[in-house]
Amino acid sequence: VRRILLLGEGNFSFAASLCQATGTQVVATCYESEEEVSGRDGAPESIRRLRERGAEVLFSVDCTKLKDHFLPEKREFDSIYFNFPHCGRKAGVVKNRELLAHFFHSSAEVLAEEGEVHVALCNGQGGTPADQPRREWHNSWQIVAVAAGAGFILSSVHPFKAENIHGYKCTGYRSQDKSFCVEGALNHIFTRSMPRPHFQPVIYKTELESQNVSFQVPQILVDKINRGFLEPNSNHPVRAVKEKLTAELSQAFPLHNMDHCLPLLHQGHISDVCHPNIFWIILSPEETLMTGEMSDGLADAVSFSHVDSCRDTDENGCGNVQEGCHIPKQYYLRPSLFPCAQAAIQKGAFVPGTLHVLSGPVFRKCLITPYSMPVFHEMVLACAVKRGTEDSCIQMLVNNIKTSIQSLHQTVSSFKLSLSLQEATNLEITELNDFAALESQLSKIQYCISMDTSGSCEKGSCVGVVRTAHYEPVSRDVVAVFVSLNLDLLAMLICGISDWRMLWTSDTRFLRQFPRGELRLFKSFSLYPPPYIHDVSFWIPDGERFDEVAFHTIARQVSGEMVVAIQLIDSFQKSETGQKSLCYRLTYQSCDRALSCQEVAEMQLLFRKEIKHSLGVTLR
Repeated sequence: VRRILLLGEGNFSFAASLCQATGTQVVATCYESEEEVSGRDGAPESIRRLRERGAEVLFSVDCTKLKDHFLPEKREFDSIYFNFPHCGRKAGVVKNRELLAHFFHSSAEVLAEEGEVHVALCNGQGGTPADQPRREWHNSWQIVAVAAGAGFILSSVHPFKAENIHGYKCTGYRSQDKSFCVEGALNHIFTRSMPRPHFQPVIYKTELESQNVSFQVPQILVDKINRGFLEPNSNHPVRAVKEKLTAELSQAFPLHNMDHCLPLLHQGHISDVCHPNIFWIILSPEETLMTGEMSDGLADAVSFSHVDSCRDTDENGCGNVQEGCHIPKQYYLRPSLFPCAQAAIQKGAFVPGTLHVLSGPVFRKCLITPYSMPVFHEMVLACAVKRGTEDSCIQMLVNNIKTSIQSLHQTVSSFKLSLSLQEATNLEITELNDFAALESQLSKIQYCISMDTSGSCEKGSCVGVVRTAHYEPVSRDVVAVFVSLNLDLLAMLICGISDWRMLWTSDTRFLRQFPRGELRLFKSFSLYPPPYIHDVSFWIPDGERFDEVAFHTIARQVSGEMVVAIQLIDSFQKSETGQKSLCYRLTYQSCDRALSCQEVAEMQLLFRKEIKHSLGVTLR
């Protein structure tokens, strides 16, 4: 039996109609006293019908103090309805926002964990894109932002069709003669959001060079490390894409899976210490694990580029080795699986003509853009072929990949998907990791597998790259062909997921949409999340290069990936001193949980503090 609470009933006609549904237990309430309500047209008849059907009718119920009206054992409502709330008279939007804010906080105290809050508003009041026409944001009730303050997200919105509600008659505020205009009205359905996580430092244990070691995971990766998306028992769409894609390719090529024992850490070189996109880590022997809290400030967690006492630094912060010093080995989280594939070929582990498959998460620091991910699942397909046949091998392999992806897409959506193979000469492809130069002799990217039908290979459109490399030590006649695919982007493309962060949500409503790993068109459970805009301006330290990647990485960390865009909106340089000032605009927006303006304000304050501490800027 579903327990339903109705608030602010005028003549109880809506409650009487809802009470007819089977399997429901209705509690109908109004703000006025029973004496005031009894004189309203139709109210006595509706109240009588409600009581005959076993409903409970309560009077003088304040929607902002609901727990005062119900004992603990009488709470836990499955649905709460509040149709056309209003402060009355000529109350403006600010007063009505305050009413909604208090109502949502009150509802959270009497709603079941997976319950719903239904709020019907007149057309335009809500301030969402569903309103037609849509009011300007400052002139609306800003219902999604207001609800977020109490931990609710908008999960559905649909027309409020009064004509389909048998016997329903809308009244005005406290049953004034002028009723609310219900034409074009919308019913907004809210659900509880997952609470904002507060991650503790994570120590990761692994084996490296036959020794057990551990390291503290960079803070922005603590909720993404070791998630097991590709494990056999996973229902995640990223795994489904990988499994279905390899199954399709196995019909054209003999396949060999090499996922086991891929190293998470790669060893770096002295010259690589200043590479801005790498997550350098500090190893600890397992017997001396770092279990303490994070250090003051976030600089170490952000950069992890440890320059020891044996290394001087130049003007760019890069390390110069002092003569006679012993330099410990440098390690970083793998930014690509290309070196693993290359190492396998150099060891002669590849069977000619066989397609070898490697897959796993890869990590890199990157600027905040819609398709830039600090971690994603890469799949590398590698094949050793005879010299002179590599072009035909590439064409055959890419054609099969394109056909397989299109086939997967057609099982989910009726829209036609076009993929193209483009020359990658002079293309700046930032959406896939191009870190092979750090560890291998792989040639430059030769082709891009793009989902952009215009052939422009815009950022975000490239889902894969093709490389070739010659390995003289193995055989003069052997050429290796590599294809790298971003499984996360493919899952987004196939399932219609617009935000990469949704792949990493801990909200169970995401994976419920993919039972047994079945690929389906994703339906968002958090609609129209409001964006919040904040600006920050500062002076750059004299003579230093501004590290924009570090700037973006700090924004990711302090906000928990809530910053979706960073835009440079102004720069200024003093002619007399050369001192430079930058002004950036940050846009905060969540994709899966409630985010209030107060939370964002706190994030912005922390961001200002951390860029001052970590980057040495002077705030304006």
